[in-house]
Amino acid sequence: MERVAVIGSSMTQFGQRDEWVLELLSEAGLACLDDAGVDAADVEHLYVSNMASGEFEGQTGIMNALAQDIDATPAYTQRVDQTSSSGGAGIYAAWQSVASGASEMTLLVGGEKMTHRTTGEATDVIASLTHPVEYKHGVTLPSFAGLTARHYLDRFDAPRESLGKVAVKNHKNGVDNPHAQFRKEVDLETVLESPIVADPLRLYDFCPITDGSAALLLCPESVAQEYADKYAVITGIDGATDTHVVHEREDPTVMGGVVESGEGAYEMSGREPDDIDVAELHDMFTILEFLQMEGLGFAEQGEAWELVEEGETERDGELPINTSGGLKSKGHPLGASGVAQGVEIYEQLVGEAGPRQVEADVGLCCNVGGFGNCVITTIMEAAQ
Repeated sequence: MERVAVIGSSMTQFGQRDEWVLELLSEAGLACLDDAGVDAADVEHLYVSNMASGEFEGQTGIMNALAQDIDATPAYTQRVDQTSSSGGAGIYAAWQSVASGASEMTLLVGGEKMTHRTTGEATDVIASLTHPVEYKHGVTLPSFAGLTARHYLDRFDAPRESLGKVAVKNHKNGVDNPHAQFRKEVDLETVLESPIVADPLRLYDFCPITDGSAALLLCPESVAQEYADKYAVITGIDGATDTHVVHEREDPTVMGGVVESGEGAYEMSGREPDDIDVAELHDMFTILEFLQMEGLGFAEQGEAWELVEEGETERDGELPINTSGGLKSKGHPLGASGVAQGVEIYEQLVGEAGPRQVEADVGLCCNVGGFGNCVITTIMEAAQ
């Protein structure tokens, strides 16, 4: 099986956009092809990561419409929906299409249009991914986050400030991301005094509702060498699930899908947690950054907060996490988020991250669906 390379990337401006999802997808897709110097006619497979275009816009068939809009017909198309991990699932699907030999040029575009709906309407669409047993009681993802955060802080004697420092760090990183929704630093006092959403979590512990799109172009490594001097290779990737009913988990502070997908990606790549130079984690809520750090082996259980307190996850730390600003600052257009994580890792590995650039040869991204219901972990390495 030939190694799968990433040779192009793009990301639209994230935030409140006037354009509808198909326009956002077209913007990102065309920009990605231009970045790689590849004609749309050369695309053999086109994957679109999207959770809820039907629910948000009443628009389905967006993958076929996108193929026509960017002049990629007769490429095979497929929409990939894995709730809020749709982007990571799209990377997995695109990787499979190339690794299997079915396609020599695969374009992945992820996107979502959300801000035209009220916060309540958008929250209800997102909450529909919970188990019906939970949904009928009005359970939402923020409530799970609040309950888990309280349990984590109490069980591991972690200071409330440590969660706030995740938000401060990611907002600081987002300032240097020209596509981020929020490009403004916040101080710890502002985070800790913002309105309570789900105790102990407050407004600044949550990511925003976002419109946006991101794209990656994948091909066999032998083909990549025809187009690019610098590219990245996906050396490890895996997906996993956890119990869909969150309260049935043996330990609410352990995300089994993160652990399993991480182990699979490490095994495939031959890498270990200590080999990772930069990581993009799914910080839909600040507590998720802790749980993924521990599930992926970057910290022992109950100790991720200590690394944050010590500055180890800062851009100049031992393991920079969410150099893009993360979902917290960059934004979270559901279907685009996992793809945008891949964009950040790719750009870090090929030295195109601008002021966010860190020294990195191996990067990891972890995209989480729901509250750990489904997870995709991807490891990329700079081509040698």
